[in-house]
Amino acid sequence: MPSRSSASLPQQQPPLDTRYQVETPEGIDLQLRPAGLVPRALAFAIDLAIRGLILAVMFIVLGLLGQVGMGLGTILLFLVTWWYMVLFEVLNQGRSPGKQLLGLRVVHDDGTPIGWAASLTRNLLRFVDILPFGYSLGILSCLNHPAFKRLGDIAAGTLVVYRDAAPARPQLPEADPLPTPFPLSLAEQRALLGFAERGAQLSAARRAELAALLAEPLQVPAEHAEARLNGIARGLLGSAP
Repeated sequence: MPSRSSASLPQQQPPLDTRYQVETPEGIDLQLRPAGLVPRALAFAIDLAIRGLILAVMFIVLGLLGQVGMGLGTILLFLVTWWYMVLFEVLNQGRSPGKQLLGLRVVHDDGTPIGWAASLTRNLLRFVDILPFGYSLGILSCLNHPAFKRLGDIAAGTLVVYRDAAPARPQLPEADPLPTPFPLSLAEQRALLGFAERGAQLSAARRAELAALLAEPLQVPAEHAEARLNGIARGLLGSAP
C-alpha cells in the first residue's frame, strides 16, 4: 500500500517536447520539428509582401493596356492569390520564398514531400482560417494544436516544420589515407573518427595519451600513433568529393 505522503504527491507530467516523430514505410524514425506561430506568421508576411510587389508591378504595366490590361490583371490577381503558395510548395520542396528565408518547409504528416492535392487543400482553406478576421481561427488552431497546425493543415494532413541543415562533412587533419590492419567494428570506427575530428580541441599531451590507447589494439607504433590514426580515419571517411 502506498504511503500517505507518496499518494498525495501530484503525478509527474511528461516534459514538453517540440519534436514530432514519424515512422517511414521503411521503418525509419524521423524527428521533425514543427514550426510555431511566430515563424510561420513571419514567413507568411514575407510572402504577402512579395505577392503585393508582384501585383503592383504587373498592374502598373497592364494599366497601360487599358481594358484588356484590366482583364488580364484580374486573371493575374487570381493566379497570384491562389497559386503562388501552391506552385512554390510543390515545385520547391515545400518552401515558398518566405518559408525558405525562415528555414521552414511544408511536408505531409508522414514526412514525405507535399503533393498537389494536399497543397491545394491547405491553401484553399485559408478562407476559413482568416475568419472572422485577421486569421483568428487559424491562430487559435495553431495555439491549441500540439504540432501548431492551422485548420488547413489539419484538413490536408500537412505539417510546417523546420528544415534541418544537411550534416557537414567531418573535418579531419591532413593525412594520407591508410587501410585498417584488420576489420573494425562500428564502435571502433567511430572511436577513430572521433579522435581525428576532435584532435584540434585537445592538448598535445592529451592527444598522445589517447593515441597510445587507440594504437595498441591496432598494432601501431606509439611514436607514430597520432599520424597513423589520422591516416586510418581519413581512409575510413574516404576522399572528399
